[in-house]
Amino acid sequence: MTNSKDSASVPNPSRHTLRLGTRGSALALAQAVLVRHLLAELGEDVELVTITTSGDQRPGGAPAEAPGDKSRFVKEIEEALIGGEVDLAVHSAKDVPSELPDGLAIVGVPERADARDALCVAGDDGQTLEELVAGARVGTASLRRRAQLLAQRPDLDVRPLRGNVDTRLRRLAQGELAAIVLAAAGLARLGREDGRPIAESVMTPAPGQGCLALEARADDLRVADLAARLTHQDSLAALTAERALVGGIGASCHTPVGAHARLEDGVLRLDAFAGMPDGSAWIRDSMDGPAEDPGGLGAAVAQRLLAAGAAELLAGAERWPGG
Repeated sequence: MTNSKDSASVPNPSRHTLRLGTRGSALALAQAVLVRHLLAELGEDVELVTITTSGDQRPGGAPAEAPGDKSRFVKEIEEALIGGEVDLAVHSAKDVPSELPDGLAIVGVPERADARDALCVAGDDGQTLEELVAGARVGTASLRRRAQLLAQRPDLDVRPLRGNVDTRLRRLAQGELAAIVLAAAGLARLGREDGRPIAESVMTPAPGQGCLALEARADDLRVADLAARLTHQDSLAALTAERALVGGIGASCHTPVGAHARLEDGVLRLDAFAGMPDGSAWIRDSMDGPAEDPGGLGAAVAQRLLAAGAAELLAGAERWPGG
């Protein structure tokens, strides 16, 4: 673990400095700085603590790019929480497994950014997914995006693309690919204007995409109270529904599953997708439920997906040779 101090304000010795744990990537730091600013507005002194996770490193120090257990992006940060080295952690919500370690809890969800995926096209000529030429090379590291790209456009040549946002955009600019797909929220948080959002009806976002999850020790009432003051209730309801769906169907971060919930006229609507990475088979579903019971809505949609054969699809996806 590397510890990088970055105070939000001049420390006040009469107050406890809140230690905010984060990964050290450019996007993770941008997200942590956003949370630090929100906490500073509440009068808190905040120290950023950057932590290298197993998802950030391969043996020998190279960036980790291979698929694996979802917890690899949060494990070391959660260990720092449990060990008392940090007081609060900020994660991309889509990186947080549906089951948390004993003694930890998600205690806050700030207002969600754009949950959609974005299509970035070489030359930034504004093409939509439908306008890409047949056989166009499109890059993505996500099996969920791959499955939905090929479900929509089976003629595309979808290539694996890994690395941070700048690396992926550089490969696009160098002409290796005709287009790439990235999270709209990540682009915005990095101040990038690349890409055109893809409608949720075409590409269901990843569960939690665009959301930040604030995690703390469950018995730390002071930190939980601070995080609750940063929480946007509609975003919390949406994330709760999406995480309940993921838990209900037993999905991992490398199974092609999408889930997107939002409030419409006081009613919570949850859209879901599960499919094969090659686009050969998929299931879509959508259901409304009371905003007061987002977990129940997520569980109900999970049962509908399972009844329609989602378990068999996801089992096939796990065996898919390119997974």
